[in-house]
Amino acid sequence: MQKLTALLFLSLSISARAELRLPAIIGDNMVLQQKQTNPIWGWDTPGTEVKVALGGQSKSAKADDKGRWSVKMDPLPANAKPATMKIQGTTKRELKNILVGEVWLCSGQSNMGFNLSSVWDADLDIATAKYPQIRLISVPQVGTQELQDDFKGQWEECSPATAGSFTAVGYHYGRVLHEVLGVPVGLIDNAWGGSACEAWVRRDVLEKDARFKALIEKWKQTEAAYSDAVYEKQLVEHKAKVEAWNVARREALKAGKPAPANPPRAPQNVLRGQHRPGNLFAGCLNPIIGYGIKGAIWYQGESNAGRAFEYSYLFPLMISHWRSEWKQGDFSFYWVQLADFKPEQPEPGDSDWAELRESQTKTIGKIPNAGQCVITDLGEANDIHPKNKRDVAERLARWALAKDYGLPMVFRSPEFKDVKIEGGKALLTFDYAPKGLRTVDVDEVRGFSICGADKKWTWAKASIIGGSRQGTSQIEVSSPQVSQAVAVRYAWSDNPVANVFSAEGLPLTPFRTDSFPMITDPSNPAGLEGQAAKRQNEIKANQQKRAGALKKPTEGKGKAAR
Repeated sequence: MQKLTALLFLSLSISARAELRLPAIIGDNMVLQQKQTNPIWGWDTPGTEVKVALGGQSKSAKADDKGRWSVKMDPLPANAKPATMKIQGTTKRELKNILVGEVWLCSGQSNMGFNLSSVWDADLDIATAKYPQIRLISVPQVGTQELQDDFKGQWEECSPATAGSFTAVGYHYGRVLHEVLGVPVGLIDNAWGGSACEAWVRRDVLEKDARFKALIEKWKQTEAAYSDAVYEKQLVEHKAKVEAWNVARREALKAGKPAPANPPRAPQNVLRGQHRPGNLFAGCLNPIIGYGIKGAIWYQGESNAGRAFEYSYLFPLMISHWRSEWKQGDFSFYWVQLADFKPEQPEPGDSDWAELRESQTKTIGKIPNAGQCVITDLGEANDIHPKNKRDVAERLARWALAKDYGLPMVFRSPEFKDVKIEGGKALLTFDYAPKGLRTVDVDEVRGFSICGADKKWTWAKASIIGGSRQGTSQIEVSSPQVSQAVAVRYAWSDNPVANVFSAEGLPLTPFRTDSFPMITDPSNPAGLEGQAAKRQNEIKANQQKRAGALKKPTEGKGKAAR
């Protein structure tokens, strides 16, 4: 009987394995990238020959000892006529309604994940989202250290029924490309709100890089002290807190008193979350790596603002790492610089958000086929998720239309080129303003600060040479409080009040002419980490002082008793 059961189990196992399986990224309604080879892969019984046929071409491969097989389809021109892909292995699959066009990955944190149903004019956007040649697919949020090879999801046609839950930036980006280029567009969304950049890099890549030693060591300490059991205990405690909050709320309402604020926030399992190094590479990126794409758009950085110095080398590493894993060359990578957010600073000074923006800007020169759209005019001081995503997407689309598709249009915000200082005046020259600079909203130039050798920043008077609408790309900056200028900054704050644009309407990129130590540089004693350490030392010293003060009377009483 036992042998019969074992044979039956073996038979069922073999029959279960003897089936062609495809990843979610390869399925009905997908868009294949035009004019380049497209990998198609899946799994079958080891040793099985698998044949893939599409549009008159046929490719075959044999499943390896782990059951994985892969073929590369020859490049195809854009095609809006639905096609069928036939795949034959131990079983047969037919993938229908396939188009050929442009495929883009939409990644990052919550401002990329921010869905279309939450933006300004969401009702109009959704009602008009009738683009059957735009295809959408979303990767679920899975945080893990184990490399995933698949996910639960499917390609869908863009329609009022499907667009609302998709990334707003991604949707508008794809819409512009589709309308301008007249070809099908495929959009892959794998953004995760609050995610840290290091979570999008494979763990072993970070561990082998000495620059991230402190980051990895800190996480190893967290991993040693945390477990799923700890998380379960936190859930129980959270449930009790919520129950207490509900009781307090009912009693307050019954008594006609103000109810308590928002309910207690639920705990997050840090081991499975979006901050742990490698988690999102393994869970949200690895399942789609290799799929034919034109490029990626990225909106992230808020979670790394406190470590902007580190971001200056972490971010370009991430991009190069993705390209290396994808094995499709240096595909285009365009990102959104941080928006303006938080209260306006009454006086000029340092800012971690400004430093993060600088790290983003510097990345353009570190890697090829990269670009940045500046949106310091599109943020909201009281909301980290500004609702105007259409303008963000259209600025990103300018990069692709100009750089990838050869359309003659302005795509890059003006950037600082050089400075000449004579006495208390600084003459600044800018690139990427072919028709000159201008102000927006008011004629007065706003957003500049200046300092002398004492490094004390003051708001500066600035003027565009020749006037704000004369087609020049130079600005003169000075202040009666600074007799000998040393450095100039522009839009250097969390929420800058700045109004210089190119004549075409793109905002001037925030910059500084100085190389003063960054407050996010761990080696800077006056930086954020240094200040935090100083505060901790002061707290510890005060605690020891109080403990000593409490101890002395006790010692006195003891001596008197003796």
